[in-house]
Amino acid sequence: MDSDLITGITSSDQLERKMHLKGKVIKTNKAGAIIDIGLEKPALLHVSQIVSNKKEPILKVENFFQINDEVDVYVRNIKNNRIEVSMKKPLSLEWREIQKDMVIKGKIVEIEKFGAFVDIGSEKPGLIHISELTQGYVRNASDVVSVGDEVEVKVIDFNRKKKQIKLSMKALQPGLDEIEGVKITPAQQKKKKPRSRERKQEKVDKEESTVKEIEPTNMELAWKEAMEKAGVDDIESAKRTKRNKQSSSEQGEILSRTLNQRS
Repeated sequence: MDSDLITGITSSDQLERKMHLKGKVIKTNKAGAIIDIGLEKPALLHVSQIVSNKKEPILKVENFFQINDEVDVYVRNIKNNRIEVSMKKPLSLEWREIQKDMVIKGKIVEIEKFGAFVDIGSEKPGLIHISELTQGYVRNASDVVSVGDEVEVKVIDFNRKKKQIKLSMKALQPGLDEIEGVKITPAQQKKKKPRSRERKQEKVDKEESTVKEIEPTNMELAWKEAMEKAGVDDIESAKRTKRNKQSSSEQGEILSRTLNQRS
């Protein structure tokens, strides 16, 4: 007996989709079979939901089933007091049940250079891209996981038409900046470009600063005016003229004292 076989169901109100039940064939026709599952109403098994061990198409239901044959079925649908069952084992996770950001458990079934495939019970396995395996750089997916590993993953995206499911292990791990005692310093931090208004103000401030550096003081203006009156072109020439005048004056005084002493 299968471990997931449900027993003790006494009312159709207790039924849920995907339940595994044991039933008995009570009637057959071209469309399928009527199955007694021990409730007040029998279940309908459509011919498309019959599974042959030989994997051959079912041409005639009456040739496949005999009355009172026992059969394992799964609840496929419950609608308008009608119970539909199937011999096909349902997927643990159907497309309509997949939701973004849902967290599920699965098993690594294949590893490629670009990532790892995980069986999450859906029609097709989901992919964990190598960049979504863990925090930090990963050279090879096999450095993080191995075939057969049971992992917990988060659905980050899926596409029913393309039948693609994108998973992540990294999304369930704490970020580096969340680890206690670790301070993150970005390797490269982009500098914010100043806004146009800020750029214009910086330009004005720079021009004003340049003007202030060039603008002469009152003393410099007076000195320049004095130099122009004296016929001196620049400050160095004025300094040399002043030194020459002082030297001539000193020589005149020395000569005068010498002559006075001799007389």
